[in-house]
Amino acid sequence: MSKKGYISRYLIILNKLRQQKYCSYKELAAYIRGQQELLRLGDESLDIGDSKRTIQRDIKEIRELFGIDIAYSSREKGYQLIQSHSENLNFQRRLEAFDMINSLNIKDDLNPIVKLENRQPSGTEHLYGLIHAVKNHFVIQFTYHKFWEDKLTERVCEPFFLKEFRNRWYVIAKDQNDLKTKTFALDRISDLDIIRTKFIPEEVSKIESKFSNAFGIIFSNSEQPEKVILSFTPFQGKYLKTLPLHHSQEILIDDEMELRVGLNLYITEDLIMELLSYGANMKVIAPQRLINKIVKAHRTAFENYGIE
Repeated sequence: MSKKGYISRYLIILNKLRQQKYCSYKELAAYIRGQQELLRLGDESLDIGDSKRTIQRDIKEIRELFGIDIAYSSREKGYQLIQSHSENLNFQRRLEAFDMINSLNIKDDLNPIVKLENRQPSGTEHLYGLIHAVKNHFVIQFTYHKFWEDKLTERVCEPFFLKEFRNRWYVIAKDQNDLKTKTFALDRISDLDIIRTKFIPEEVSKIESKFSNAFGIIFSNSEQPEKVILSFTPFQGKYLKTLPLHHSQEILIDDEMELRVGLNLYITEDLIMELLSYGANMKVIAPQRLINKIVKAHRTAFENYGIE
Protein backbone atom coordinates (compact mmCIF):
# COMPACT_ATOMS: atom_id res chain seq x y z
CA MET A 1 0.00 0.00 0.00
CA SER A 2 1.15 3.57 -0.71
CA LYS A 3 2.23 5.93 2.08
CA LYS A 4 -0.93 7.90 1.37
CA GLY A 5 -2.99 4.79 2.06
CA TYR A 6 -1.35 4.22 5.43
CA ILE A 7 -1.72 7.85 6.52
CA SER A 8 -5.33 7.93 5.34
CA ARG A 9 -6.16 4.86 7.45
CA TYR A 10 -4.45 6.37 10.53
CA LEU A 11 -6.54 9.53 10.15
CA ILE A 12 -9.76 7.55 9.66
CA ILE A 13 -9.12 5.64 12.90
CA LEU A 14 -8.30 8.82 14.82
CA ASN A 15 -11.35 10.61 13.46
CA LYS A 16 -13.64 7.78 14.49
CA LEU A 17 -12.20 7.67 18.02
CA ARG A 18 -12.54 11.43 18.23
CA GLN A 19 -16.26 11.08 17.47
CA GLN A 20 -16.93 8.04 19.67
CA LYS A 21 -15.27 7.49 23.05
CA TYR A 22 -15.36 3.68 22.92
CA CYS A 23 -15.29 1.95 19.57
CA SER A 24 -15.26 -1.80 18.91
CA TYR A 25 -13.24 -3.45 16.15
CA LYS A 26 -16.42 -4.07 14.14
CA GLU A 27 -17.37 -0.39 14.38
CA LEU A 28 -13.89 0.71 13.35
CA ALA A 29 -13.80 -1.69 10.40
CA ALA A 30 -17.24 -0.57 9.21
CA TYR A 31 -16.22 3.07 9.47
CA ILE A 32 -13.02 2.46 7.47
CA ARG A 33 -14.98 0.72 4.70
CA GLY A 34 -17.46 3.59 4.62
CA GLN A 35 -14.70 6.16 4.19
CA GLN A 36 -13.00 4.39 1.28
CA GLU A 37 -15.49 5.69 -1.28
CA LEU A 38 -14.68 9.30 -0.42
CA LEU A 39 -10.92 8.72 -0.42
CA ARG A 40 -11.05 7.04 -3.80
CA LEU A 41 -12.25 10.32 -5.28
CA GLY A 42 -8.66 11.43 -4.84
CA ASP A 43 -7.02 8.13 -5.76
CA GLU A 44 -9.02 5.46 -7.56
CA SER A 45 -6.33 2.85 -6.88
CA LEU A 46 -6.43 3.42 -3.12
CA ASP A 47 -7.33 0.26 -1.20
CA ILE A 48 -7.45 0.42 2.60
CA GLY A 49 -7.50 -2.81 4.60
CA ASP A 50 -9.61 -3.23 7.71
CA SER A 51 -8.61 -6.57 9.21
CA LYS A 52 -8.19 -6.79 12.98
CA ARG A 53 -4.48 -7.45 12.59
CA THR A 54 -4.11 -4.39 10.34
CA ILE A 55 -5.96 -2.11 12.77
CA GLN A 56 -3.88 -3.35 15.72
CA ARG A 57 -0.71 -2.60 13.76
CA ASP A 58 -2.09 0.84 12.90
CA ILE A 59 -2.68 1.60 16.59
CA LYS A 60 0.94 0.74 17.35
CA GLU A 61 2.22 2.92 14.51
CA ILE A 62 -0.05 5.83 15.51
CA ARG A 63 1.53 5.69 18.96
CA GLU A 64 5.07 5.65 17.50
CA LEU A 65 4.51 8.30 14.81
CA PHE A 66 2.12 10.74 16.50
CA GLY A 67 2.67 10.01 20.20
CA ILE A 68 -1.06 9.32 20.59
CA ASP A 69 -2.06 6.39 22.80
CA ILE A 70 -5.05 4.21 21.94
CA ALA A 71 -6.04 1.66 24.57
CA TYR A 72 -8.61 -1.14 24.59
CA SER A 73 -11.14 -1.16 27.44
CA SER A 74 -12.27 -4.67 28.33
CA ARG A 75 -15.07 -3.21 30.41
CA GLU A 76 -16.47 -1.04 27.59
CA LYS A 77 -15.40 -3.51 24.87
CA GLY A 78 -13.90 -0.78 22.73
CA TYR A 79 -10.85 1.29 21.82
CA GLN A 80 -10.40 4.80 23.21
CA LEU A 81 -7.98 7.72 22.94
CA ILE A 82 -5.81 8.31 26.03
CA GLN A 83 -4.91 12.01 26.24
CA SER A 84 -4.59 14.91 28.64
CA HIS A 85 -6.59 18.08 28.00
CA SER A 86 -3.62 19.94 26.43
CA GLU A 87 -2.65 16.92 24.32
CA ASN A 88 -6.24 16.65 23.11
CA LEU A 89 -6.31 20.32 22.01
CA ASN A 90 -3.10 19.90 20.00
CA PHE A 91 -4.41 16.66 18.51
CA GLN A 92 -7.68 18.31 17.45
CA ARG A 93 -5.80 21.08 15.66
CA ARG A 94 -3.55 18.59 13.85
CA LEU A 95 -6.57 16.62 12.71
CA GLU A 96 -8.22 19.78 11.42
CA ALA A 97 -5.17 20.49 9.28
CA PHE A 98 -4.94 16.90 8.01
CA ASP A 99 -8.66 16.81 7.24
CA MET A 100 -8.41 20.00 5.20
CA ILE A 101 -5.37 18.78 3.28
CA ASN A 102 -7.05 15.45 2.49
CA SER A 103 -10.23 17.19 1.34
CA LEU A 104 -8.36 19.57 -0.94
CA ASN A 105 -6.37 16.70 -2.47
CA ILE A 106 -9.54 15.26 -4.03
CA LYS A 107 -9.09 15.24 -7.80
CA ASP A 108 -12.54 16.60 -8.65
CA ASP A 109 -12.70 20.37 -9.10
CA LEU A 110 -13.64 21.76 -5.70
CA ASN A 111 -13.88 25.38 -6.82
CA PRO A 112 -17.71 25.39 -7.03
CA ILE A 113 -18.12 24.05 -3.49
CA VAL A 114 -15.03 25.16 -1.52
CA LYS A 115 -14.27 28.89 -1.37
CA LEU A 116 -10.87 29.68 0.15
CA GLU A 117 -10.10 33.12 1.52
CA ASN A 118 -8.42 35.23 -1.14
CA ARG A 119 -5.31 36.27 0.76
CA GLN A 120 -1.59 35.79 0.35
CA PRO A 121 0.06 33.83 3.18
CA SER A 122 2.75 35.96 4.77
CA GLY A 123 5.69 34.95 6.92
CA THR A 124 5.09 31.22 6.67
CA GLU A 125 8.26 30.85 4.58
CA HIS A 126 10.15 31.27 7.87
CA LEU A 127 8.37 28.43 9.65
CA TYR A 128 10.72 25.60 8.65
CA GLY A 129 13.85 27.50 9.63
CA LEU A 130 12.39 28.65 12.93
CA ILE A 131 11.18 25.16 13.85
CA HIS A 132 14.70 23.92 13.17
CA ALA A 133 16.16 26.67 15.38
CA VAL A 134 13.70 26.03 18.23
CA LYS A 135 14.27 22.26 18.22
CA ASN A 136 18.06 22.62 18.20
CA HIS A 137 18.27 25.69 20.50
CA PHE A 138 20.01 27.78 17.85
CA VAL A 139 20.22 31.57 18.15
CA ILE A 140 18.45 33.45 15.35
CA GLN A 141 19.20 36.82 13.76
CA PHE A 142 16.75 38.84 11.67
CA THR A 143 15.56 42.28 10.61
CA TYR A 144 12.29 43.35 12.20
CA HIS A 145 9.78 46.01 11.16
CA LYS A 146 7.22 47.16 13.72
CA PHE A 147 3.97 48.48 12.24
CA TRP A 148 4.18 51.64 14.36
CA GLU A 149 7.82 52.44 13.48
CA ASP A 150 9.35 53.36 10.11
CA LYS A 151 12.86 52.18 10.90
CA LEU A 152 14.02 48.57 10.73
CA THR A 153 15.85 47.00 13.67
CA GLU A 154 18.33 44.14 13.81
CA ARG A 155 17.48 41.45 16.37
CA VAL A 156 19.44 38.58 17.85
CA CYS A 157 17.15 36.24 19.80
CA GLU A 158 16.78 32.89 21.51
CA PRO A 159 13.59 31.30 20.11
CA PHE A 160 11.42 29.31 22.53
CA PHE A 161 8.33 28.31 20.53
CA LEU A 162 5.97 29.30 17.73
CA LYS A 163 2.39 30.48 18.26
CA GLU A 164 -0.50 30.98 15.84
CA PHE A 165 -3.25 33.55 16.29
CA ARG A 166 -5.87 34.57 13.72
CA ASN A 167 -4.06 33.19 10.69
CA ARG A 168 -0.78 34.85 11.67
CA TRP A 169 2.31 33.15 13.06
CA TYR A 170 4.56 34.47 15.80
CA VAL A 171 7.85 33.37 17.36
CA ILE A 172 8.24 33.82 21.11
CA ALA A 173 11.89 34.58 21.82
CA LYS A 174 14.27 36.27 24.25
CA ASP A 175 15.80 39.42 22.78
CA GLN A 176 19.52 39.31 23.60
CA ASN A 177 19.61 43.11 23.58
CA ASP A 178 17.57 43.54 26.78
CA LEU A 179 17.02 39.87 27.80
CA LYS A 180 13.22 40.29 27.67
CA THR A 181 10.86 37.65 26.27
CA LYS A 182 8.99 39.13 23.30
CA THR A 183 6.56 38.20 20.55
CA PHE A 184 7.68 38.68 16.93
CA ALA A 185 5.28 38.40 13.98
CA LEU A 186 6.70 36.26 11.19
CA ASP A 187 5.25 38.51 8.48
CA ARG A 188 7.39 41.37 9.81
CA ILE A 189 10.62 39.35 9.80
CA SER A 190 13.15 39.54 6.95
CA ASP A 191 16.72 38.36 6.38
CA LEU A 192 16.30 35.49 8.83
CA ASP A 193 19.58 33.75 9.66
CA ILE A 194 19.96 30.65 11.83
CA ILE A 195 23.16 31.10 13.82
CA ARG A 196 24.84 27.89 14.91
CA THR A 197 25.49 29.35 18.35
CA LYS A 198 23.51 27.33 20.89
CA PHE A 199 21.70 28.69 23.94
CA ILE A 200 20.45 27.04 27.11
CA PRO A 201 16.64 27.11 26.85
CA GLU A 202 14.52 28.32 29.73
CA GLU A 203 11.76 26.16 31.09
CA VAL A 204 9.15 26.53 28.34
CA SER A 205 6.27 25.88 30.74
CA LYS A 206 7.11 29.11 32.60
CA ILE A 207 7.02 31.09 29.37
CA GLU A 208 3.82 29.39 28.22
CA SER A 209 2.17 30.23 31.54
CA LYS A 210 2.51 33.91 30.65
CA PHE A 211 0.09 33.29 27.80
CA SER A 212 -2.38 31.35 29.93
CA ASN A 213 -4.30 34.51 30.81
CA ALA A 214 -3.65 36.34 27.54
CA PHE A 215 -6.10 36.86 24.73
CA GLY A 216 -4.02 36.57 21.59
CA ILE A 217 -0.27 37.10 21.51
CA ILE A 218 0.22 39.99 23.95
CA PHE A 219 1.07 39.16 27.56
CA SER A 220 2.11 41.34 30.48
CA ASN A 221 5.44 41.07 32.29
CA SER A 222 4.26 43.29 35.14
CA GLU A 223 0.46 43.36 35.45
CA GLN A 224 -1.74 40.63 36.89
CA PRO A 225 -4.73 39.10 35.06
CA GLU A 226 -8.12 40.49 36.06
CA LYS A 227 -11.65 39.12 36.38
CA VAL A 228 -13.43 40.28 33.22
CA ILE A 229 -17.23 40.05 33.17
CA LEU A 230 -19.04 40.47 29.85
CA SER A 231 -22.71 40.52 28.92
CA PHE A 232 -23.83 39.42 25.44
CA THR A 233 -27.22 39.41 23.73
CA PRO A 234 -28.85 35.96 23.76
CA PHE A 235 -28.29 35.54 20.02
CA GLN A 236 -24.60 36.48 20.21
CA GLY A 237 -24.34 34.27 23.26
CA LYS A 238 -25.06 31.19 21.15
CA TYR A 239 -21.80 31.75 19.30
CA LEU A 240 -19.88 32.33 22.55
CA LYS A 241 -21.13 29.01 23.96
CA THR A 242 -19.92 27.04 20.92
CA LEU A 243 -16.68 29.00 20.49
CA PRO A 244 -15.55 30.51 23.83
CA LEU A 245 -13.46 33.65 23.85
CA HIS A 246 -10.85 32.04 26.12
CA HIS A 247 -10.28 28.76 27.94
CA SER A 248 -11.03 30.49 31.27
CA GLN A 249 -14.55 31.44 30.14
CA GLU A 250 -17.30 30.44 32.57
CA ILE A 251 -21.01 31.06 32.16
CA LEU A 252 -22.48 33.21 34.94
CA ILE A 253 -25.97 33.90 33.54
CA ASP A 254 -27.71 32.24 30.61
CA ASP A 255 -31.35 33.25 30.12
CA GLU A 256 -33.67 34.96 27.65
CA MET A 257 -32.16 38.37 28.52
CA GLU A 258 -28.41 37.78 28.25
CA LEU A 259 -25.43 35.47 28.31
CA ARG A 260 -23.03 36.71 30.97
CA VAL A 261 -19.55 35.22 31.17
CA GLY A 262 -16.51 35.61 33.37
CA LEU A 263 -12.90 35.33 32.21
CA ASN A 264 -9.45 35.74 33.77
CA LEU A 265 -7.46 37.90 31.36
CA TYR A 266 -4.83 40.58 30.98
CA ILE A 267 -6.33 43.86 29.72
CA THR A 268 -4.47 44.14 26.42
CA GLU A 269 -5.02 45.79 23.03
CA ASP A 270 -5.76 42.34 21.55
CA LEU A 271 -8.64 41.90 23.99
CA ILE A 272 -9.97 45.43 23.50
CA MET A 273 -10.00 45.06 19.69
CA GLU A 274 -11.87 41.77 20.00
CA LEU A 275 -14.51 43.22 22.32
CA LEU A 276 -15.04 46.26 20.10
CA SER A 277 -15.82 43.92 17.20
CA TYR A 278 -19.04 42.84 18.98
CA GLY A 279 -20.44 46.39 18.88
CA ALA A 280 -23.90 46.71 20.44
CA ASN A 281 -24.08 42.95 21.10
CA MET A 282 -21.69 43.18 24.05
CA LYS A 283 -21.41 45.17 27.27
CA VAL A 284 -18.51 45.13 29.73
CA ILE A 285 -19.68 44.70 33.33
CA ALA A 286 -16.22 44.69 34.96
CA PRO A 287 -13.52 45.79 35.57
CA GLN A 288 -14.04 49.55 35.48
CA ARG A 289 -10.80 50.33 33.66
CA LEU A 290 -11.82 48.03 30.81
CA ILE A 291 -15.22 49.75 30.68
CA ASN A 292 -13.41 53.10 30.40
CA LYS A 293 -11.25 51.87 27.51
CA ILE A 294 -14.25 50.51 25.57
CA VAL A 295 -16.30 53.68 26.16
CA LYS A 296 -13.37 55.86 25.04
CA ALA A 297 -12.95 53.81 21.84
CA HIS A 298 -16.67 54.11 21.01
CA ARG A 299 -16.63 57.88 21.68
CA THR A 300 -13.65 58.29 19.36
CA ALA A 301 -15.50 56.34 16.67
CA PHE A 302 -18.52 58.67 17.01
CA GLU A 303 -16.26 61.72 16.81
CA ASN A 304 -14.78 60.39 13.57
CA TYR A 305 -18.29 60.72 12.10
CA GLY A 306 -18.83 64.16 13.63
CA ILE A 307 -21.25 62.83 16.23
CA GLU A 308 -20.96 64.19 19.75
